[in-house]
Amino acid sequence: MTDTHAPAHVAVIGGGRMGAGIAQVFATLGSAVVIAEAGDQAAARERVATGLRRADERGKLDRATPEEILERVRTVAGPDEIAPETDLVIEAVPENAALKAQVLAAVERVVGPESVIASNTSSLSITDLGKNLTEPGRFLGMHFFNPVPASELVEIVTAPTTDRAVIEKAVAWVSLLGKADIVVNDSPGFATSRLGVFLGLEAIRMLEEGVADAISIDRAMELGYRHPMGPLRSTDLVGLDVRLAVAEHLAATLGPRFEPPKLLRDKVSRGELGRKSGRGFYNWTTTGAQS
Repeated sequence: MTDTHAPAHVAVIGGGRMGAGIAQVFATLGSAVVIAEAGDQAAARERVATGLRRADERGKLDRATPEEILERVRTVAGPDEIAPETDLVIEAVPENAALKAQVLAAVERVVGPESVIASNTSSLSITDLGKNLTEPGRFLGMHFFNPVPASELVEIVTAPTTDRAVIEKAVAWVSLLGKADIVVNDSPGFATSRLGVFLGLEAIRMLEEGVADAISIDRAMELGYRHPMGPLRSTDLVGLDVRLAVAEHLAATLGPRFEPPKLLRDKVSRGELGRKSGRGFYNWTTTGAQS
């Protein structure tokens, strides 16, 4: 039977932009949330606080004040400090298969048998990550999108070993968050990253070849095809380093059509990573992104 109740206890491994966003939406739902962050725990909690203030300014909080919601969030140093009764654990560490496998194994050692374990990976194989678990039936992908509070979709990725009841729980929780879901079978890049990265890489090649400038390429998709955001601006928000890592993974698994353009590699090597570094395909150091 589908679980129609919000998870009482949620843990998020990683307090970066994605992890903080995931923590924010579950805390807003009413869950008690633990963020396991090996680095700056105060910064992780402040990301949640900032997100809550912005949501309040937009009139998106109708259940409690930002301060009341933030009281449901606490931080710990690592997975070993997660409570056994945690209903849902979402791993949101960088896109490194070895790191994720290590984190997931550490999570499984401390949570109870009923806990659902999920990875927020945008491209790595859920099947392969699940091979490191003794109970892979409770493991699946829950791919959130940036920025998490404003995004409308969660991509639920299932491995052949994922239990049907676990999938039903994930679908129900996504609905309670006010988001839509798609359920996809595990494959390289799933549905969203595979399509999004392919479009983004072609846009970078067009820029590299001088077909048009970044603004024009993005405007072509925004106005011509009704995309809410062009592929180059989207790459800046995701992070050029993240897009490069995903593209390399897809090129290795799906073939040369996903080979990263030289322009992308050059920008990453120069530290031009998008909004988080101040410059990518756009200049983010001024008010609003300028090409």
